[in-house]
Amino acid sequence: MILKKSASKELLLVAAERLFMRKGYAATTLRDVSSELGLSHASLYYHFPGGKESLFEAVTEKSALQHGDGLARSMNDGGPHLKGRLIGAAHWLLSQPPMDLIRMAETDMPALPEPVARRLMGLIYRKMLLPLADAFREALASGEIEAGTDTGMVAIALFGMVESLHAAPVAYMKKSKLDMARELILIMLKGIEYSEGESK
Repeated sequence: MILKKSASKELLLVAAERLFMRKGYAATTLRDVSSELGLSHASLYYHFPGGKESLFEAVTEKSALQHGDGLARSMNDGGPHLKGRLIGAAHWLLSQPPMDLIRMAETDMPALPEPVARRLMGLIYRKMLLPLADAFREALASGEIEAGTDTGMVAIALFGMVESLHAAPVAYMKKSKLDMARELILIMLKGIEYSEGESK
């Protein structure tokens, strides 16, 4: 997609987000972003004098805020009970490009100055993971789930499981990604009936 040199900062952020989310921080160059938009390096530096680092910081912040707002709305639309709220979360996460938090934590953030990485990961935690943990904590307080549940751990596990469905080979599956997410949520909430059986 080639845009005029007057392309807005918002369009620049959208194009950069698409590249960063697909390729990661290290593998994405400013040349990639400028080529995507048909802009000069000078135009990029006009909006982001700090270069690739400040562009990535702005993209990640924008993405975390948008994801967080959408996640909160979808969870709220799921109703007052934990199951509905988690299905709402899954619906939002599967309707958006994956965040790939593993890659971000393992490769993107270590490439940034430590204070910047810490701030961005804190924002992602507050906007993406904390709402899920809060839903589990509220369910714990209301008696929907049993005491002793590590709400932070199950929130992270659920996020990871749902995000992993982006890579599911749908052509070979009998269910939609959202149906698979619903099943995973029910397994998390009710458990799997497991019997080791008699050893031979």
